[in-house]
Amino acid sequence: MNAEQFGIWTNIFDYAGFFAFFSGLLPFWVTRFVARNKEDAIKTGVLTQLLLASVSVVLYFPIITLISRTIKTEAYLSVYFIAGLYILNLYAVAIFESVLRSWRPQLIGYGLLVEEATKIAIASVLIIGLKQVFLGAMLSIVVSGTVQSFFYMRFLVGELGRRVNWKYFKEWLKGSLMIIYNNVGGQFFSSIFILLFVLGGPSARAYYQAALTFANIIGYSASLAFALYPKLLAKDASETQVKESFRTILMVAIPLSVIIAVMSNSFLSVLKASYGVASPVLIILTFNTFVGVIYSFYTSYVIAMEEFDAEGKIPLHKLVRNKIFAVFSIPYIQAAIALPLAYYALTCASSTPVQAVVHVTIILLSVNSSALAVLYLFMHRSVKLPVDWESVAKYVTIAIFTGTLLFLLPATSTLVLTLLKAAGGFAFHFALLLLIDRNARALLRSIWREINLFPQRLTRDKF
Repeated sequence: MNAEQFGIWTNIFDYAGFFAFFSGLLPFWVTRFVARNKEDAIKTGVLTQLLLASVSVVLYFPIITLISRTIKTEAYLSVYFIAGLYILNLYAVAIFESVLRSWRPQLIGYGLLVEEATKIAIASVLIIGLKQVFLGAMLSIVVSGTVQSFFYMRFLVGELGRRVNWKYFKEWLKGSLMIIYNNVGGQFFSSIFILLFVLGGPSARAYYQAALTFANIIGYSASLAFALYPKLLAKDASETQVKESFRTILMVAIPLSVIIAVMSNSFLSVLKASYGVASPVLIILTFNTFVGVIYSFYTSYVIAMEEFDAEGKIPLHKLVRNKIFAVFSIPYIQAAIALPLAYYALTCASSTPVQAVVHVTIILLSVNSSALAVLYLFMHRSVKLPVDWESVAKYVTIAIFTGTLLFLLPATSTLVLTLLKAAGGFAFHFALLLLIDRNARALLRSIWREINLFPQRLTRDKF
């Protein structure tokens, strides 16, 4: 896709996000109930989630038709329609992962491997073979998401035969008022990307998404602490485990951030040579994503400490008197600051698409960093986050050394050479780390043990 096409493609998902608005209402509570062994929570969550998904998809089709005509993108209406099935998958995957997170979180990782492998296989045939770019890309996402859902369902099939507890659903609906409150704030904040598309143009939106494609890789490191949240809910996690989880995230996030920032131009050029001008955007987004990883870990830690729903009931009068509500209020503050600044930057201070997206990205980094600082300032006395500063210092020192080496090596512009250089840098970083850090060696042993157990888990792990 050229920059304008990629901007339109990305904008399709901007609108789909509004119809996936309710996809996180029930999973938030289902994770908490399953982690605390509330009987029949799984069947109740799955059934009611799929009902919400059906309503959202039915509403999506007529509304997206009107939107496409308004913004003059009727030529892509068939792709918009297929995106309705993508919304359905979002709901399904969200509820299945909310259950698995409390039971076998590593199965979520296996599900992602299945989904990505399926996506690439279908995309290779439809996009490369048949030259169906928009249609092929959307079909590959929809079909792979469906396969992922069935993969997850395989492990839960025994539990789906249980009864539905409508009392839980009633409690979740009450609790959903707080989730809706958070989602509205989040959608309000994310409308900055609608501004970027409308005022900065499709190319500006494309440059941001191209950079985000690689910055998102840093965010994968957050999954290394995925199992901590349900353990905290079940009161089965020690302070040492919290420290280990945070240390493991930083062990991976720090070198990824340095490698992606140093090789920003090479990564973007792999997508398309013209995207190389967005290198400053990727560098800024690298820092923004790293901040987001820390923010995500800390907020999950704060939310897990709340016990007002521990007995399977969600009292309305306690919804606004807990730390979860405070965390869920932050997107409103972020939006109130970011949107006026973005509007000013896009209308008065940006003359090119690259300038537009650089200004918006700087605003996002500033607002997100400030949110993390303010949250920690207000919460650190009641919710103390243990940090292994000695290990962090090791990770930063080695990452700087690795980044300097990569910077001095010749720049790459082809897919194979770029991947080889990045993989070589990452391997070099961890080779040094394994020599001086026993925690890295312990992580490597854990990974190898999990690989050996993988075939057994696929046949044994069922509810």
